[in-house]
Amino acid sequence: MQKLLQLPVNAVNIVKTVQGVAQGQEEARSPVLTPDGGQQNWYSAVQPEELRHLRTASVFGSSGGEMLDSNKDSLKLEAMKRIVAMIARGKNASDLFPAVVKNVACKNIEVKKLVYVYLVRYAEEQQDLALLSISTFQRGLKDPNQLIRASALRVLSSIRVTIIVPIMMLAIKEAASDMSPYVRKTAAHAIPKLYSLDPEQKDQLIEVIEKLLADKTTLVAGSVVMAFEEVCPERIDLIHKNYRKLCNLLIDVEEWGQVVIINMLTRYARTQFLNPNINESLLEEGGEKAFYGSDDEDDDDEEKKAEAAALAKRKPYVMDPDHRLLLRNTKPLLQSRNAAVVMAVAQLYFHLAPKAEVGVIAKALVRLMRSHSEVQYVVLQNVATMTIKRRGMFEPYLKSFYIRSTDPTQIKILKLEVLTNLANETNISTILREFQTYIKSMDKDFVAATIQAIGRCATNIGEVRDTCLNGLVQLLSNRDELVVAESVVVIKKLLQMQPEQHSDIIKHMAKLTDNIQVPMARASILWLIGEYCEHVPKIAPDVLRKMAKSFTNEEDIVKLQILNLAAKLYLTNSKQTKLLTQYVLNLAKYDQNYDIRDRARFIRQLIVPTDKSGALSKYAKKLFLALKPAPVLESPFKDRDHFQLGSLSHLLNAKAGGYQELPDWPESAPDPSVRNVEVPEWTKCTSRKERKEKKVEKPFYSDSEGESGPTESADSESDTGSGSESGSEESGSGSESEESEEESESEEEEEDEEDERTKKKKKIEKSKPKKPESAERSECFPFRSMISSINLFIFSSSVDPTPSPQVTPVNNFLSSSLVADLEGLSLTDTVLAPTTIAPSSSVRMYELLHRITGEGLAVEYCFSRQPFSPDPHMVAVQIQFTNNTSSETKSLHIEDPKLQSGMRIKEFPEIAGESVNVVMGIDFCDSTQAANFQLCTHTRKFFVSIQPPVGELMVPAFLTENEFKKEQGQLMGMNEISEKLNLGEKCQSDHAIVERVTAKANLSRVPCGSEKENRFAGKTVSSGSLVLVTVARKEGGGAQLTVNCEKMVIGTMLVKDILQALTQ
Repeated sequence: MQKLLQLPVNAVNIVKTVQGVAQGQEEARSPVLTPDGGQQNWYSAVQPEELRHLRTASVFGSSGGEMLDSNKDSLKLEAMKRIVAMIARGKNASDLFPAVVKNVACKNIEVKKLVYVYLVRYAEEQQDLALLSISTFQRGLKDPNQLIRASALRVLSSIRVTIIVPIMMLAIKEAASDMSPYVRKTAAHAIPKLYSLDPEQKDQLIEVIEKLLADKTTLVAGSVVMAFEEVCPERIDLIHKNYRKLCNLLIDVEEWGQVVIINMLTRYARTQFLNPNINESLLEEGGEKAFYGSDDEDDDDEEKKAEAAALAKRKPYVMDPDHRLLLRNTKPLLQSRNAAVVMAVAQLYFHLAPKAEVGVIAKALVRLMRSHSEVQYVVLQNVATMTIKRRGMFEPYLKSFYIRSTDPTQIKILKLEVLTNLANETNISTILREFQTYIKSMDKDFVAATIQAIGRCATNIGEVRDTCLNGLVQLLSNRDELVVAESVVVIKKLLQMQPEQHSDIIKHMAKLTDNIQVPMARASILWLIGEYCEHVPKIAPDVLRKMAKSFTNEEDIVKLQILNLAAKLYLTNSKQTKLLTQYVLNLAKYDQNYDIRDRARFIRQLIVPTDKSGALSKYAKKLFLALKPAPVLESPFKDRDHFQLGSLSHLLNAKAGGYQELPDWPESAPDPSVRNVEVPEWTKCTSRKERKEKKVEKPFYSDSEGESGPTESADSESDTGSGSESGSEESGSGSESEESEEESESEEEEEDEEDERTKKKKKIEKSKPKKPESAERSECFPFRSMISSINLFIFSSSVDPTPSPQVTPVNNFLSSSLVADLEGLSLTDTVLAPTTIAPSSSVRMYELLHRITGEGLAVEYCFSRQPFSPDPHMVAVQIQFTNNTSSETKSLHIEDPKLQSGMRIKEFPEIAGESVNVVMGIDFCDSTQAANFQLCTHTRKFFVSIQPPVGELMVPAFLTENEFKKEQGQLMGMNEISEKLNLGEKCQSDHAIVERVTAKANLSRVPCGSEKENRFAGKTVSSGSLVLVTVARKEGGGAQLTVNCEKMVIGTMLVKDILQALTQ
C-alpha cells in the first residue's frame, strides 16, 4: 500500500526532471532574455492546462501542437487566440509574457493585433520585460496600419516607468498629428497616463491638448475633453475657441464622450453666462424678507424701497446666444439610449436652463425608471434632489414613483423620499392611502421609512396632521415591535407641536414601556413623559419607579433619559419623587459609562442645593423645563444640490477625489467675443451657388486665392440647400456659421476653379517673358514669382550696381506695364510690401581676407540670395576684391579647394583689376561646414574659408496656407522643434518680426488667416528639403517659435538664430 502511494510522487518527479531538461534546451534557442541576464523559468511545477498547450512541441512531445515559437503564422495566431480567451475568462497568463512579447515583431497583422491586446493587459505588471522591447513598440508607432500604431502607443503609455517619459511624450506629440483619428484618440487617452506618471510634463501636455481640442473629428472630441478634465480643468481659455464646435459635434460624439463633454460644458457655462433665473430668485428673496419683516414695518420700509429700486434698475435678462446653443444642441440627447447621457443632459438643464424650460427633463428621467435597479438608484437620487426645488415638474408623473413589491429596499426608500417631496394638499390623500398599503409590507426597513414619511407629511401639511397622528397611534398596537418603536419616535416629534391637545396619547404611550424593548423607542417615551409631566402628574412618578428597577439593565441612551425624567420630576413633584431621584442618581454614580456618571454628578449639584452649590442651581427649572422648539422634519436631500447632479460626490453626499466644484454664476457677463472664431469671408455663404458667385466676383489678386481643400460652411444643412434654415440658426445662436465646418467640396467646383486659374495664368504670362526655375515653383500664386524678381532686382542693385557675368541681371524680367499692374495690389501678405524688402544696410558683409594679411588686398563676401544660374543646387556667394596698394593685382583665381564629403565649388574665372566683384557657387550640401580653398594672385597664395549661416542655405518656397498646413502636418514629431520666447521691445509688430526672420533666413512669407501668426517657408538649396517657420504671438509679449524641417540639424540651428534675432 505504501509503494502504491509513493508511485505518483515518483512519477511527478520524473516528469519534472524531463521538463527541466527540455526547458533548458528551449531557453538556449530562445532569443528572449530576462533583465538580470539569467535564465527565465517559463512555468512553475503546476500550470493551467491551457498554458501547457501553448509551448513548443519539444517540451510535450507533440509535433503538431500550437506553438508561440513556431515559424508558422497560423499556429501563432491560434496560440494568441487561446491566450486572449484565457484572459477574457479571468485566468492569469502573465507567465507567457516573454514568449508573447517577442512576437510583437511578427509581420502578420492579425497576430500583431492580438499580441498588443495581451501587452496592454500585462505591460504594467511586467515592466522590466516590456522595456526590453521598447524599440519594437517605437517601430510600431510608424506602422502603416492605424490599429497597430494606436496599440503600440497604448502599450508604451502602459509602461509606468519614469525613465521613458521623454519617449512617451515624443510618441504622444507625434500621434496627436497622426492622419488617423483613431490614433489621435489614443494619444488623448495616453495624456492622463503620462500626467499621472510625471506631473512636471503638464505644460507640454497642455500644448498637445490645445492642438487636439481643435480637432474636427467626433472620434477625438470626447477623449481630448477627458484629458483636459484630468490635466488642466482650470484652463477655461482653451475651451473658448472650441466651444461652438463642441456644441455642434455633440450629437455625433460617442456616448462616453457625450457625458464627459456635457459635464465639462456645464461647468464652463456656469462661468461664462448669467443666471437665467436671476430675476425670479431676487423676487423670491424679496417676498421672504417682506414676510418675516412684517412685525417691524417701520424699520424695513427703507430697505424695501432700496430693493425695489435695485430690481427696477436691473436690466431685463437676455440669454446669450451661445447659452441657447448649448441648451438646444443637448436637448435631443434626452432621447439617447444611454442612461448616463440622459442623466448628464438632465443635470445640465437643472443647473443651466431657465425655470420654465427645466420641465422637459422629467419625462426622460421617468423613462429611465424602467431600467435596471442600479440605474434606477442613481436616477432616483437625483430626482429626489430635484423635487425639493422643482416639485412641479414631476407631479404629473406621481404614479411612476409608486412602489412595487419587487423593488429592492434602497429603491423603495428613494421612491418614498420622492413621494414625500411631491406631497401637497391636492394629492396627500392619494399618497397616504399608498403609505397605508406599504406599512403592511414584510420589509421592516421599508416600513420604518414609510412611518417616517408619514411623519414628514404630517409636519409639512397641517391639514392632515391629526389624521396622521391617529394613524400612527393605531400602529402602536401592531404586533411588530419595530413598527411600534418607529411609530413612537415619529409620534414624539409630532406631539411636540401640540402637546396640550394630546395628553391621552402620552398616557397611552406611557403604558408601552412594559412591552417595547427597542432603546430608541423607550428613550422617546421617557423624554415625552419628562417633558410633559405636568399633563400626566399621576403616571409620571410610576414610570420613574419602574425605570429605577430596571436601570442597571437598560441601554445607555435609555439611562440618560431616566436621569432627565428623575431631574424634571424632582423639580416639579419633589414630594413623591425625591427618594426615587436620589436612588437613580446613586445608581448612575457608579455606572460603567463615564457619560452617565458625569451626567449624574452634574444633575445632583444642579437640582439638590447645598452650601457648595453654585449660582446655577437657582436656574435649574429654567434649564430643564425650558420650552423646546418642535423639530423640523427635513429631507436628507435638502442641501445636496450644491454638488453637481449625476456626480459621485452627489451620490455619496461627500466630496469624492477628483471632484470639481460647480462654479457660481458670474455677477456680470464675461466678454462673449472670446468664443468668436475667424472664418474667411467666402466660407460664410449658405449655399454652393452663392459661394460660387462670390468667388467669381472677387478680384484676382485676393488673400484667399488658392486656398482650396478643406473648407468651412455655415451649417451642415447647407448642402441640402436649406438657406432659410441656416439663416435662422445664425440669428439664434450668435454666429453658427463659425461653429460647424464642412470637410470637402464637390469635384466639379474644384475643376471650375482650376480652369479659371489656368486662364488667368495664361493672361499674365502673355505680358512677361519666361520665368526662372525658382519662380516656377509657385502654383497657386503666379504673381509671387514676379514679386520675388522685384525683390532680387532691388536687392542686387543695392549690393552691386554692376552684375557679374555669371549672374543674369534680373531687371530684364520687368516691364513698365507689369510694374504698373503690381502697384495696385491690396494684399494683407506684408512680405509683398516694399517696406519689408531688406535694405542695403541689412546685407551683411563678411571678411574673407584682411588688407594687412593680404598685403594690401582686401576681400569681402556676402550671400546675395540670388539663384546661381549655372547650378541651382549651389549657393551664390558674391565676392568683392579691393586693391589698397599702388601695384596692380593680376591673375586672381582659386586653387586647391579642400571640401567636406559631398560639397562642391564652382570657381570664378581668372580676373584682374583694382576693385572687382565676382560671383561663385558653393554646394554646402545642406551643412554649415566651411569651404576651404586658396585665393591666389600672380605673386601670392592666401588660405581662406567661407562658412555659411544656416539661414543662407535655403531659398524661398511659395506655398498657400493649405499647402503649408499639409506639409507641416507631415513634418511633426522628431521633425518639429518648438520654443517659447519673449519678443524684444523693437520686435512687437508683424513688420518687425517679418523683417528679423527674413534677415536671418532666406524664406518667403506664407499667407495666414490669423493676425497673431506669421508663417514662412523655404527649401534647402542642395536637397530641396522643406523648411517651415511659424511665429505665433501671444499676450504679454510672448511668442511661440516652431520650425518644421526634415533635416533636424538645420532646424535646430535655425531655431537658435531666429530666437536670438527676435529677442534682441
